[in-house]
Amino acid sequence: MTAQPLTDEAHDGSDDAARVLRGLDPEQAEAASAVRGPVCILAGAGTGKTRAITHRIAYSVRSGAVPAEQLLAVTFTARAAGEMRSRLARLGVGRVQARTFHAAALRQLTYFAPQILGGPIPDLIDNPVRLVGQVAARARLRTDRTQVRDLASEIDWAKAVLASPSEYAAAAEAAGRIPPISADAVANVYRGYEDAKDRGRVIDFADLLLITATAIESMPQVAAQIRGQYRHFVVDEYQDVSPLQQRLLEAWVGDRDDLCVVGDANQTIYSFAGATPEHLLSFPDRYREAVVVRLERDYRSTPQVVALANKLVAGTGHARLQLIGQRPDGPAPTFAEYDDEPAEAAAVAKACRALIDGGTPPAEIAVLFRINAQSEVYEQALSSLSIPYVLRGGERFFDRPEIREARLLLRGAARAGGEPEPLLDTVRATLSGLNWHAGSPPPGGAARERWESLAALVALAEDVLGLDEAATLETLVNELDQRAALQHAPTVQGVTLASLHAAKGLEWDVVYLVGLVDGTLPIQHAKTEEQIAEERRLLYVGITRARERLHLSWALARAVGQRRGRKPSRFLDTLRTARRDVRTARPATSDRKAVAADAELFGRLRAWRKKQSEAQEVPAYVVFSDATLVAIADARPGDLGALGAVPGVGPTKLARYANPVLEAIGGGEPEAVDI
Repeated sequence: MTAQPLTDEAHDGSDDAARVLRGLDPEQAEAASAVRGPVCILAGAGTGKTRAITHRIAYSVRSGAVPAEQLLAVTFTARAAGEMRSRLARLGVGRVQARTFHAAALRQLTYFAPQILGGPIPDLIDNPVRLVGQVAARARLRTDRTQVRDLASEIDWAKAVLASPSEYAAAAEAAGRIPPISADAVANVYRGYEDAKDRGRVIDFADLLLITATAIESMPQVAAQIRGQYRHFVVDEYQDVSPLQQRLLEAWVGDRDDLCVVGDANQTIYSFAGATPEHLLSFPDRYREAVVVRLERDYRSTPQVVALANKLVAGTGHARLQLIGQRPDGPAPTFAEYDDEPAEAAAVAKACRALIDGGTPPAEIAVLFRINAQSEVYEQALSSLSIPYVLRGGERFFDRPEIREARLLLRGAARAGGEPEPLLDTVRATLSGLNWHAGSPPPGGAARERWESLAALVALAEDVLGLDEAATLETLVNELDQRAALQHAPTVQGVTLASLHAAKGLEWDVVYLVGLVDGTLPIQHAKTEEQIAEERRLLYVGITRARERLHLSWALARAVGQRRGRKPSRFLDTLRTARRDVRTARPATSDRKAVAADAELFGRLRAWRKKQSEAQEVPAYVVFSDATLVAIADARPGDLGALGAVPGVGPTKLARYANPVLEAIGGGEPEAVDI
């Protein structure tokens, strides 16, 4: 049963209020009916938190407990605020204000500017990067465009955690941050940036919150008017509140306690921007009389997906919620290992193609990764199978400025000709003109993303060489042109490609979590215990995006032919152990013959692989990994198409080994192939 829609014209009273609670589960109804005093709603992924808080707002207004004009609902994005306003309007309480922190502060500061600032509000800087760059240049710092972006982000973080320029270095060290330049230099730029804003009479978004909070704290007449207007507060996604936002919230609330917060500490993934779950976790300690409601019934995902999510965070400091799946059973999440990233991407694309051909809408499929640079190989793999895709939260690979610049340089080098050099040496030398170098990526988010994008070009060159040892720079340039042409095709509805951060708040029927290797998830620069914990929470967010089907995969090498030295993400250890425990449990008598047959086939495949590796003079895993042999034995493919669909069997290996593998499946003794 769902709640009946209400209208603004409906009569207030107990009947209207009771109707708001219809269709809520017991915990949601408990949260919705707790209309006064401090309330903390711990809401797990997929538990209907937005439904609970919007019905709570409607119930509090309809029951007469709270006047609509006195309630302010705060969330973090304009999209979320718009969704909340729409739901409240459908529930008949459209007069309630639902805004972001910044929108609410802007409205208040605009109104009180004559009192607070002695005149109109200063101009607001939409993007501080340009001003930061000017300050850095005046300080004679040699910074490129990406380092300036990282400097601006670092200053924004410092302001979010309430660290002044003189406090920045200590705060950054305590947080385990690696600044894009020395901490002292960042502090100097930060100081110069603040001075430049004062001279230019401009403010940034952090200033909106800080000036408003300071005015409420220090000007009784401003505090009285704002607190007289808003007496009741609801804060969504409370785990993402920064110290600066918390300061503004405390200024709004004052010494009152009509505050409802909603959040899930397991979904705190923005600490790099100043977010901290401590405000949520400590809420019951700060408000001893708080009502605490736990929403743990997961209506989004199957019990199999929910169980995996629970296992990932079991025993961690943030595991305050144990999700309980409410949907019918679905397929178990799958784990797949591949020799290299192109093979992983090809397998995922092939699986997407099969799903779409079987009737799954492309928009109900997502491929999620840790860093934006991982998108290119999936853009290419999907395009090669004519699968439309939509890239969320970032530019398409070939649209990125550094990739456009690199392609121009590579094309110029190819036209220049001259003495032929090894392809990889030429590519690396050319990219050095963009300040790229092999080794560890530089500190800073933007600089690191730029480095990773250019590193992906080097990996593409390695792929080209893996297919053609005589490949030249011209060959690579032509390959890049073809890929760019494919990926610039317009798309309307397609498979979603997104980073784990960009996927927050979204959901799909089918989710592929890809590239799950140590160094990527957790990311290489995550060093402290809390940074590693946040990386785990990122994977948790990814897992809980899936409604029905979830597939987790990783590749042992970046490019075809590279040494397979990567390790699966450490976060998968307990998850894969649980899966192996299930698979190795003693089978029922009726299944033992099938298991014995699979084991016998696996033995034949291993014997063939040993001969093959000796003939090629390479390690056995270069031919096929054990995981791939197990998958072949499980699937028992009978033809090329079925064999090519097995995880770990890419186009190159299909061409090389299809006949002997199919012969082994048929019961014969395949010979090693001399290639």
